[in-house]
Amino acid sequence: MLTCGMSERDQRALRKQSVVLGQQMVADEQLIQSLQADEILTEDMAESILTESASRKRNWRLLFLLPKRGPRAFSSFCSALRATEQHHLCDLIERYSADSSQLQPERETRLSAEKTRKRFVESPLPHPTQEVKEAAKRQRTHESMETSLDTDCPITTPVLPCTQDFYLTHSTKSYRMCSTPRGCALVISNMAFDPCKAPDLDPRKGGEVDEEVLRKVFTELDYVVTVDRNLTAQAMRERIEQFCRLPDHRTADSCVLCLLSHGVDGAVYGTDGELLKLDWVFEAFDNSHCPLLQNKPKMFFIQACRGDEMDCGVVQTDGPDRTVSPSCEQRDAGREGEGDPGSRRTMELGRPRVKLPQRSDMICGFASLKGTAAMRNTKRGSWFIQELNTALRMRSRDTHMADILVQVNARIKEREGFAPGTLHHRCKEMSEFTSSLCNDLYLFPKYQPQF
Repeated sequence: MLTCGMSERDQRALRKQSVVLGQQMVADEQLIQSLQADEILTEDMAESILTESASRKRNWRLLFLLPKRGPRAFSSFCSALRATEQHHLCDLIERYSADSSQLQPERETRLSAEKTRKRFVESPLPHPTQEVKEAAKRQRTHESMETSLDTDCPITTPVLPCTQDFYLTHSTKSYRMCSTPRGCALVISNMAFDPCKAPDLDPRKGGEVDEEVLRKVFTELDYVVTVDRNLTAQAMRERIEQFCRLPDHRTADSCVLCLLSHGVDGAVYGTDGELLKLDWVFEAFDNSHCPLLQNKPKMFFIQACRGDEMDCGVVQTDGPDRTVSPSCEQRDAGREGEGDPGSRRTMELGRPRVKLPQRSDMICGFASLKGTAAMRNTKRGSWFIQELNTALRMRSRDTHMADILVQVNARIKEREGFAPGTLHHRCKEMSEFTSSLCNDLYLFPKYQPQF
């Protein structure tokens, strides 16, 4: 039973650093459960925090409750931050609290607000906090433009497991998903582009975060994951063809392909500045060209621009810089109607005796809407991959893939970023998905039925 509130010293530390905590803290399920286990938060309090859809709202609700939750709340909060790998935030508030306790009461009253402010600006804070402080007062460089209002790091909460009851009640009405492994996953991540062949395509800083996030989450979902980096358009074609021919698809129940690159509507760039058409990619997995995956769900996730339209500018676009080459994407898009010499002909493989549609059982998540730019934070990865990672970890145990992507759309709708060169104009992004799935697609994580 909590009989008194947090000490004034600890409350002051939370108040003084509330802006940084509100922006940078990740109040995910693991952190909240840690506070609940320490009896700092009640079950109702935990639920009220986690039901908030926007991360900043969750942060502010938690910061509002903590000072009223007793003298242990501050230390328990610090422990929870460390357990969720938010060490820089823990160090920040602990340092402030310790500094306050060393001041004599009469001396503390004599300190002016200006001196107090100066001391904390000059203190050696970790890099993420310095970024927030300094971005507001220095002239914004190319890299500082990439800072977004949503500064969440990718969550590392383990994928929540499916229960036996849920599997038994849903498996008969959904795609078969019980093979071990569930399937193969290929991640192609283009980050460094040829400066001679593709001078308008900047390095995709933060792409390494995305590929690692995808590798981890799909490994936990029981996929055999392969990551290939920095491929030309032709090398991407060859790698995808090789992936489609894998004999492992015969015994697997699904497959995953993730493409991370610069892009335009309907295509993504290779490192040589040449385009790989997405229609070609989908054709590679259709019922004619990939018979081993017939009637099995095929998941695609595309982190790339689909144009250059932006609302008040973007933090960082997955496409050519508009000020450097305003016509680049327009010019590349104009070539999309031309014949692709690498396209296959559908008559190369014989038709199965039981006819199927040419293309079915696919679902594809796009980072942005047609004609618009995608957003990426150079230190924390792209918004779309961050939210996809969170949704897969927290919801795949009881939510089918189409609804997971609906939830990703809802979370991205809440996010905002600063327009380049200003801290006042905000920009938005909207993801979307297409589907030719014929059943519900549940991943049934960490559950293996006993036959």
